[in-house]
Amino acid sequence: MTLASSSNRRPLSVKLIRIRSLVRKESRQIFRDPSSIAIGVVLPVLLILLFGYGLSLDVTNIPVAVVLEDPSPEAADLAAGFQLSPYFNPQLMTSMAQARELMLDREVDGIVRIRPDFARNLSLGNGEVQILVHGTDANRARIIQVYAEAAVGQWAARQMAEGRSISSGPVMVRDRLWFNEANESRYFLVPGLIVLIMTLIGALLTAMVMSREWERGTLEALFVTPVRTDEILLGKTIPYFVLGLIGLGLCILSGRFLFHVPLRGSVVVLIGVSMLYLLVALGIGLLISSGVKSQFVASQVTLLVTFLPAVMLSGFLFDLRSMPIAVRLITYVLPARYYVALLQTVFLSGDVWSVIVPNAAVLAGMAALLLFWTRAVTKKKLA
Repeated sequence: MTLASSSNRRPLSVKLIRIRSLVRKESRQIFRDPSSIAIGVVLPVLLILLFGYGLSLDVTNIPVAVVLEDPSPEAADLAAGFQLSPYFNPQLMTSMAQARELMLDREVDGIVRIRPDFARNLSLGNGEVQILVHGTDANRARIIQVYAEAAVGQWAARQMAEGRSISSGPVMVRDRLWFNEANESRYFLVPGLIVLIMTLIGALLTAMVMSREWERGTLEALFVTPVRTDEILLGKTIPYFVLGLIGLGLCILSGRFLFHVPLRGSVVVLIGVSMLYLLVALGIGLLISSGVKSQFVASQVTLLVTFLPAVMLSGFLFDLRSMPIAVRLITYVLPARYYVALLQTVFLSGDVWSVIVPNAAVLAGMAALLLFWTRAVTKKKLA
């Protein structure tokens, strides 16, 4: 009985010794190779600083020409509303021709025209302000139009508060933004950046390291040893998994203390779902490197399969509901889609389990499928 139990424990102990040796070997390789540390530690910091400070979807300081053709106090008060707004950088003028030239030269993105009969029509109940917007960038044009209409609406509300009858009527709008009261684009950009960084760390690093082993011939040397397939994969995965967690910690600290993005959910939940996604990214990298034995080709395939879809089709920058149905169906097989939803929920909304549980379950299923698939492919290569 004792001999049997000891013989059962022996293979397990030998297996753990092999995995520990492979992890130690891979860890030393990481410290010897500056590119791995650069991708795993330096790149996350650079990306989150670059994108966090440089990328913004907020439209502020919009250059507009305010054509004041009516010298009345009401018109001057309306023009002052644009001057005091933080969203506009107005240029006051009295000539529509001059404003048109500025628009053609792209020195202004919009024209607010207050006609000569503005005060008289206002007293008759049909005051009108003309808003012209440069439409080459359709999304920016819509935002500018909404901002300009809001500025006119605020002026109309002030006029009504002072007891003046105007055509806008007595209705007042009180709006509020849930989960992003400051209306800051970085609140949803920073969680999306964490997705991109985790994708790069997990998929690119593992794809590059395995293909590098193929190129140098060191992987074949491992194949002739008693080391098994799953032990090789674990030895390759564990160091980069730890490196990815370090990058995740740097991203969370940067988002919380540099960009002041609120973290309303649990840190444990955030780390848990991030670990699931990191396993998915590592599985994709290992799977690519199992079939591609060139570092250059592996890096290109990894960027094409993981990074570009994470940018374009994950909901990070573009609303998935506005995409065509065929493209929207493709997004359901992309793990970045589920990770973006999880991060934005945990950061901004809190622990909403109706969102967390199904998305985390999909990531867990993808991680298991990819790791088993990688093991099968690698085992086939060994045979």
